[in-house]
Amino acid sequence: MAPNKKTRSKASSAELTQSPVKYPACIRSISPSSVAISIHAKPGSRQATITDMNDEALGVQIDAPAKDGEANAALLEYISSVIGVKRRQVSIGSGSKSRDKVVIIEEVTLQSVFDALNAVLKSQ
Repeated sequence: MAPNKKTRSKASSAELTQSPVKYPACIRSISPSSVAISIHAKPGSRQATITDMNDEALGVQIDAPAKDGEANAALLEYISSVIGVKRRQVSIGSGSKSRDKVVIIEEVTLQSVFDALNAVLKSQ
């Protein structure tokens, strides 16, 4: 009796053509468990909300004035609530005195951050 031939399982054509998720360049992984987000802040708004997401930056309106660090504190509080992490996990990496900032979120995955931000954009 001839030995049985081992056959490879054939992947479906859908599996072969599926490409990995393409994240906007404004969201990037900076270590195994941290994510950096380039943000264009718009302080002095009526309410805090995400306005747009593209390769350059995540547009965020902040419901606090740009004085004495109030807008930065409100931005960090808003981002932590949107992503669903504790406030201490979110910090400003650079741009504390500018509208263009880099916010660092610790102990999260790139996918979870993208999903949370996308959910807010779609719900508006």
